Amino acid sequence: MRVRTAALIVSLLAGSAVVTAQHARLFPPEDLGLLEGPDRDAYQRPDEIMDALQIGEGSVVADLGAGGGWFTVRLARRVRPNGVVYAEDVQSQMIDAITRRMKREELDKLVQTVLGTQVDTGLPAGSLDAALMVDAYHEFEQPVMLLRNLARAMKPSGLIGIVNYKKDGGGPGPLMEQRVDPEKVIADAKAAGLELRKRETFLRYQYMLIFGIPPK
Repeated sequence: MRVRTAALIVSLLAGSAVVTAQHARLFPPEDLGLLEGPDRDAYQRPDEIMDALQIGEGSVVADLGAGGGWFTVRLARRVRPNGVVYAEDVQSQMIDAITRRMKREELDKLVQTVLGTQVDTGLPAGSLDAALMVDAYHEFEQPVMLLRNLARAMKPSGLIGIVNYKKDGGGPGPLMEQRVDPEKVIADAKAAGLELRKRETFLRYQYMLIFGIPPK
């Protein structure tokens, strides 16, 4: 998650990455099984996340920090048969894992993988109806620049959903010091030229922020 894990975010659960003062350590590909817990559907509520981003049949969407493709699969099933899912990640091992998974799931015709960088998603300009980042924000070394470049890939009406673990100590997820405050995400998005559209509250252990491009 992303395209990059999500796992839309998008996923790349925050629980396994360590943030340092200089940079964020990326989720280790050998631990992808940790992102596939049997209870994830119950607490992640992917259908409601996709509803909040207005994702439906025919949508063009991106899963940023897509990791092993947990959310990519669900996005592809939602947009089929005429939609497109860009599964983006900065690690080639994740891209390889997603490619294998989409073939197994017979969703490879709907999913295009993209090897991005820490500052550029590599997504085509003006193409996305929605973008999703699930529990990957802590891995961004330069989040403002990344969000600014992501904004260029959005359609004027496109929505960006960012999902991260709360700092209330409940449920799964990383140590408290590895979690990102929602106000930090909002400030970064504003600096990147995005505006907050909505704060969703239906997730038990996570928050969801929805951003869009301000009208001209």
